[in-house]
Amino acid sequence: MTRLSVEMLAADAPEPITSAGHAQLGIAVLAGIAVIVLLITKFKLHAFLALTLGSLALGAIAGAPLDKVITSFTTGLGTTVAGVGVLIALGAILGKMLADSGGADQIVDTILAKAGGRAMPWAMVLIASVIGLPLFFEVGVVLLIPVVLMVAKRGNYSLMRIGIPALAGLSVMHGLVPPHPGPLVAIDAVKANLGVTLALGVLIAIPTVIIAGPLFSKVAARWVDVQAPDRMLPQRASEELETRPGFGATLVTILLPVVLMLSKALVDIVIDDPANLTQRVFDVIGSPLIALLASVLLGIFTLLRPAGFGKERLTPLVEKGLAPIAGILLIVGAGGGFKQTLIDTGVGQMILDISKDWSIPALLLAWLIAVAIRLATGSATVATVSAAGLVAPLAADMSTTHTALLVLAIGAGSLFFSHVNDAGFWLVKEYFGLNVGQTIKTWSVMETIISVVAGGLVLLLSLVI
Repeated sequence: MTRLSVEMLAADAPEPITSAGHAQLGIAVLAGIAVIVLLITKFKLHAFLALTLGSLALGAIAGAPLDKVITSFTTGLGTTVAGVGVLIALGAILGKMLADSGGADQIVDTILAKAGGRAMPWAMVLIASVIGLPLFFEVGVVLLIPVVLMVAKRGNYSLMRIGIPALAGLSVMHGLVPPHPGPLVAIDAVKANLGVTLALGVLIAIPTVIIAGPLFSKVAARWVDVQAPDRMLPQRASEELETRPGFGATLVTILLPVVLMLSKALVDIVIDDPANLTQRVFDVIGSPLIALLASVLLGIFTLLRPAGFGKERLTPLVEKGLAPIAGILLIVGAGGGFKQTLIDTGVGQMILDISKDWSIPALLLAWLIAVAIRLATGSATVATVSAAGLVAPLAADMSTTHTALLVLAIGAGSLFFSHVNDAGFWLVKEYFGLNVGQTIKTWSVMETIISVVAGGLVLLLSLVI
C-alpha cells in the first residue's frame, strides 16, 4: 500500500484520499480512461460529462470514499478554471475583436499582397502562425478557410499546397504555444514557468511548422491533387466594413502579450532578484492576465475604433466572444478535476515508483501518454489535461527548463494522428471537400509529423539545456 505525502499533493488539494495498491490503482486508471474514451467515442457524450464520470469511476474503482472523490474532483475543477479560465476568456475576446474588426483580414491581405508563386505556401504558414496566436484552432480554421480557397482558386494552386501550411501553422500554435488552453492547463498542472515555456515553445514551433507545413505540402499535393471546391466562399468580416484597422496596429495588438510574457522571462533570467524593482514591475506586466488584458484594452483603440465600432457595440462583441468558450472552459475544468483525482488517489506516486525502474526518459513517457489518450479520445485538449495530471509528479525534481519541456512534450503528443474521432478531422474534410482517405493522407499525416518532429526536438533540447 502507498500513500501520497502532503508534500506530493497539490497545495490546493483537499485532504488526501487513501491510495490503493499499485495493481488496483493501475486498473482504476485504465478503467477511468476507458470510461472517458467509451463515452466520448461510442456514446458521443460531451467531453465534460465524460471526464466527470471517468473521474468518479477512477475514484470508486481505486477504493476511495466517494465523498472524497467528489471533493477532489470539484477542487481540481475550481482550481484549474481559476488558474486558466480568465486567460481563455481574454483570448476569446481578443480573437473575436480581431475577426469582427477585419484586423485578421488586414493581416492576411497585406502578407498575400507581398507573396506569390513559390513563396505562397510560406506566406500561408506565416499568416496562420500569426493569426493562430490568439485564436482557438476551430476559430482560426473558419477564419482562414475563405483565404485558403480564394488563393488556391485564383492562383490555380493545388489546394493541399496552400491548405496544409495554413493548417500546420494553426495546429502548432494550438498545441505548443500559450495562451492556448492545452498548454496553459499543462503549465498549471506541472507548475512550469509560462515565459520559459512560451520561449521554448516558439523555438520548437518554427522548425516544426516549416517541416509539417511548406515542406510536407509538396508531398501532400502529389498524394492528393485536388483543386479548391467550387462552392460559395463564406463571407469575410471586412466585406461589411467601410474601414478596417491598419496592418501595423493589428500586428502590435496580436504580439503584445507574447512580447510582455517573453520580456518577463528574460528579466527573470538576467536579474534573478525578487526584491529588484525592475523584476517586480515585469513580474506584473508580464503575467499572463495583465499581458492579455493589456492586449484586449489596446484592441479597443487599434482594432474596434478604426473599424467604426462605437462603445455600444463593445459589450455585445464581448458576449459573442465568450459564448462559444463555455464548453471549452468546462472541458478544461473537468480535465483539472480528473487530474486532481489522479493525484489524490495516489496515481502520481504510483507513476513515480514505477518509472524509477524504467530506462525511458520522463519527457518521452509524457509524450507517449499524451499520444495514447489523443488516439483514444480524439481531443488534443483532453489528451493534454489528462496526460499532465498523470505525469505532474515527475516535474517535482526537474529544472525550470525541463519542466517547460515536459509541457511541450505533452503538447506535442496531444497532436498525434488526428482521425475520425476528432472534430478537427471532419472540419478539414468538409471544408476542403475531401473524402476520408484523402483527409487521412493529408491532415492526419500532417498532425503526426507535427507531433513526432516537436517531440523529437523536445528530447534534443533536453540534452543541451
